[in-house]
Amino acid sequence: MKVEIQNHVEHLPALNGLTLSNLLTRSNCMATPKAPTICDGKVDDADAKLNEIDRELSISVITEADTEAVLDLLKRFFFKDEPLNTYVQLGECKELEKYCTKSLGEHSSYKATNSRGEIVGVILNGTIMKPQPSDEPPAKLADNCAHPKFKKIMALMDYVDEQFDIFELYPDIDRFLDCKIISVDTNYRGMGIAGMLTDRTLDYATRNGIKLIHVLCSSHFSARVMEKMDFSEVYRLPYADYLVNGEQVFDPEKPHVAVRILTKRLDQ
Repeated sequence: MKVEIQNHVEHLPALNGLTLSNLLTRSNCMATPKAPTICDGKVDDADAKLNEIDRELSISVITEADTEAVLDLLKRFFFKDEPLNTYVQLGECKELEKYCTKSLGEHSSYKATNSRGEIVGVILNGTIMKPQPSDEPPAKLADNCAHPKFKKIMALMDYVDEQFDIFELYPDIDRFLDCKIISVDTNYRGMGIAGMLTDRTLDYATRNGIKLIHVLCSSHFSARVMEKMDFSEVYRLPYADYLVNGEQVFDPEKPHVAVRILTKRLDQ
């Protein structure tokens, strides 16, 4: 497999006026989950051959012009495959679409593109700033969510935020880069694309003086990718322990058994 890394001049965007409430991106459940089965058990031979030979990939920054192509990939894979989305049978969700694309203007997210120019993998990142004493408390994610199924997922993320404060764990850090979502086309999984996209994210953070990378994983498989890249778990919430009115809310298929936060410091 040939991989071309396209160089771009990327600088951390001006953050004046941005607050934790409008940069908060912790509900992005990382996803490189188990590939779905094919409904009719058949694969077109021509398509299979094309996917097999088309392995010359390039890694480059995502821009606003890529928004529709990125959403197309996410709708075909992440929206359906991510464990919590699958469990609640999320379906179409404009609020999730908005959430996924809100940080593309930072130019800190990356895509893997094949030789036909098709996006086959993405990592979507966003900068989160340390709240200041004068800041208004951020609104809960679920409070402004009208989609009933997505609201349940947002409520879980709010609960995690209440239980765990990353800035208390790292008091010397004033900002971090949050890996919101990783998604890879099922035809291209097993090729190390998630790792390549994460490597490019680490490079971006290093060049822009960001000392910490944060990932919230709802998927067992995405957490494994991060652990192989020397990320360390700093928080875990088993799905069996997240109860609302005494009842378990999420019970996705194993091995997805917990929400986990993993981090990696880049200054040590």
